[in-house]
Amino acid sequence: MSLKNPSALEFLLSRRSRPAKTLVAPGPTREELAPLLTAAARSPDHGKLEPWRFIVLEQGAMARLAELTESRGAALGKSPEDIAKGRTQFDLGVLAVAVIEVQKPSPKIPPVEQTYSAGAVCLALLNSALAAGWGANWLSGWISHDRTFCEQALGLAENESIAGFIHIATEGAAPPERPRPDLDAITEWVTE
Repeated sequence: MSLKNPSALEFLLSRRSRPAKTLVAPGPTREELAPLLTAAARSPDHGKLEPWRFIVLEQGAMARLAELTESRGAALGKSPEDIAKGRTQFDLGVLAVAVIEVQKPSPKIPPVEQTYSAGAVCLALLNSALAAGWGANWLSGWISHDRTFCEQALGLAENESIAGFIHIATEGAAPPERPRPDLDAITEWVTE
């Protein structure tokens, strides 16, 4: 039986993402980010395919991505509000890790399990950053699903997509608690 870790459970019961717009400099150094990426890479990975990789976006890259978001939004006919929302994460970003889903051919592991693994990596990175005392937020939005953006901004291959941008920096103002799901409404117990 595994050893109990009440501190870890308490953290998970009280964890709260920090809105990306409230994150401020400084962000983690490369040395501070390394253990967070290591923890995220320990996520469930059926078949040991490693169907994900990381692209660390430092502040200098954020301006380029903001501009590309603007031009892609205009090319796609997005509303000014949608463009502004898509661009804000890069305009205000200090450091983000793009978690890239990498679909790999496998006779045993279906694509959906590879997608789940990439999502697990996003959550593990988010929680690792929060546990280390950073503010963190997982964002995606329309821009992460635009193939041209994926190719131009990050050089993604055909079998790659953005699972999420995990923004990590110093926490500004702490957000208020938000309503949580009613556990009884979303849980079914099967006894037979």
